[in-house]
Amino acid sequence: MGDTDEVSTPISLGIPTVKEQPPVLAPRRKTRKIRVGDVEVGGDAPVSVQSMTTTKTHDINATLQQIAELTASGCDIVRVACPTDKDAEALPIIAKKSQIPVIADIHFQPKYVFAAIEAGCGAVRVNPGNIRKFDDKVKEIAKAASDAGVSLRIGVNAGSLDPRLLKKYGKATPEALVESAVWEASLFEEHGFHDFKISVKHNDPVVMVRAYELLSEQGDWPLHLGVTEAGPAFQGTIKSATAFGALLSKGIGDTIRVSLSAPPVEEIKVGNQILESLNLRPRKLEIVSCPSCGRAQVDVYQLADDVTAGLEGMTVPLRVAVMGCVVNGPGEAREADLGVASGNGKGQIFVKGEVIKTVPEDQIVETLIAEANRIAEEMGLESEPGGPVVSVG
Repeated sequence: MGDTDEVSTPISLGIPTVKEQPPVLAPRRKTRKIRVGDVEVGGDAPVSVQSMTTTKTHDINATLQQIAELTASGCDIVRVACPTDKDAEALPIIAKKSQIPVIADIHFQPKYVFAAIEAGCGAVRVNPGNIRKFDDKVKEIAKAASDAGVSLRIGVNAGSLDPRLLKKYGKATPEALVESAVWEASLFEEHGFHDFKISVKHNDPVVMVRAYELLSEQGDWPLHLGVTEAGPAFQGTIKSATAFGALLSKGIGDTIRVSLSAPPVEEIKVGNQILESLNLRPRKLEIVSCPSCGRAQVDVYQLADDVTAGLEGMTVPLRVAVMGCVVNGPGEAREADLGVASGNGKGQIFVKGEVIKTVPEDQIVETLIAEANRIAEEMGLESEPGGPVVSVG
């Protein structure tokens, strides 16, 4: 098996294929389906991943460059801010040239809602809590959106909750967030408009989860999940993964946005990995590495980093195990599509559970990379932009 000429057929990988329908923790909640541009949200559509640009929207070139980077990272839908006339004037060009649907994010000024619809945006996010006399504008907004085939997101945030509800509940409780969302949804529905999704975001994952649970019980609206102001990359990732995991594991959620104080591309990486971990998106390259301990006879941290760097850009559905000792190493390596169990200055290289060769420690990385590339070629797949996902177990 160590000779390449003995391999006559492609290797059957261990990660489930799409056709095999990998198991999920719960069936998706039944929601109505809407469209954001050419992306379906809700119903039987896959859970989509969103982010938001950090550029000044009126800087068209910078905004389109960031959208291109997000698209290459696996972003499905992008949101852009529209706080000024200059931003509104830029929307037609951005909406036309973006390769993914653009959502205009509107606060305070209802005139920008109509500008975004006219600009050809895939959807418009409206925040009822801070748009002036929003309730009086619902009929007009619903007609304009319906005529243009544009969907909406009713975005309720803890930080900008309607003053009437803050007075009633004292603070942004789950019940307050839900009451606001249901009320605004009913206003649109009274005018026969149903092409909208809802979000009820909060910075506390516990409050946020409860709000979405309550909201999911009251209607079939597609839901946009988000922990607002989640924080810096590490904290925000933990909070978002905790909250999204709790909801998605119950089938609640149709599209997600991870809010990080970090470059938007990082939000997409985290969002995609959350969905892959729950089998809600096909898994790609996954590196399983041990946390190291006193039994380790190699520098597992460095080994895992080197393998990760060497496989950057490969997105094949491949699980690679990088293990540092002979206790759990052989078992984990056998379970992976490709793996190494290290010890005594050597590494046993496994492919689909079989040892194909033993190499010196200083050849482990290059051997794993070579075998990964060989498997990728046999699968008939080419490397794509975007790095591997590292799972440290």
